[in-house]
Amino acid sequence: MANSSQVTEFLLLGFSSFGELQPVLFVLFLCLYLIILSGNLTIISVIRLDHSLHTPMYFFLCVLSTSEVFYTIVILPKMLINLLSVLRTLSFMGCATQMFFFLGFAVTNCLLLGVMGYDRYTAICQPLRYPVLMNWRVCGQLAAMCIFSGFLISLVGTTLVFSLPFCGSNKVNHYFCDISPVIRLACAETYINELIIFICGVLVLVVPLIFICISYGFIVRTILKIPSAEGKRKAFSTCASHLIVVIVHYGCASSVYLQPSAKYSSGKDRLVTVTYTVITPLLNPMVYSLRNKDVQVAIRKMIGKTAK
Repeated sequence: MANSSQVTEFLLLGFSSFGELQPVLFVLFLCLYLIILSGNLTIISVIRLDHSLHTPMYFFLCVLSTSEVFYTIVILPKMLINLLSVLRTLSFMGCATQMFFFLGFAVTNCLLLGVMGYDRYTAICQPLRYPVLMNWRVCGQLAAMCIFSGFLISLVGTTLVFSLPFCGSNKVNHYFCDISPVIRLACAETYINELIIFICGVLVLVVPLIFICISYGFIVRTILKIPSAEGKRKAFSTCASHLIVVIVHYGCASSVYLQPSAKYSSGKDRLVTVTYTVITPLLNPMVYSLRNKDVQVAIRKMIGKTAK
């Protein structure tokens, strides 16, 4: 792939325009990165160690947190290094590899959020059939399907970008190798490639989101039929955390990827991208740990055992 291109490496401009503020950004993003890692690893550990959390909902949350950890590892360490470095280059294959894994975990997360919506639907709307519909075999198959589909779609997208010739500028106006800033550097007509990537984006973002909205339509209808106010509150609380993460994740990702490359705005999109590459992985463990009483109890139990 690299032999067909005159460009052998890319220069990630990142936050170079911020000048003297870069050390401040380094400290800020480093703190956020450490919180993301510790938060998600805590969620993973608590779910694995506490048998009361060995349910489909927390199984998918554990898979999502694991994906979020690798998702941030693909981007943030290189970004932190570049904030303190003058040489911000990344090899051609290194850029392709970063894009492949970033897209793979990003698409996996989108699909997992869709599956988690289905899990909430079956738990609330089909409670008697829930143990059959969401047994461990089905959960494992759904998680594997999300991961396989995520990296298959990522392979298609990455191949469409890096099969193009790159013979001009190698300056990527972003802090990692994302689709829009990289494909703009190609020395060929990119319309067909962008169209296929856009269609994949619609399938990945719009289809699961529509599925989640339909699921929650049935969920709300079922909850409203519950006679007691306490029952309604408890049912809504099991969905609130998932909904918050869905809104932030799909909202930010859609604003960047469901637009033509010609409308790419480096400043605006970089700001939005920070939201779903940093804030969303940070939001996930915070929302589930702060809003979910089961997780709170499990964390306290784990801390108590550690203290002893």
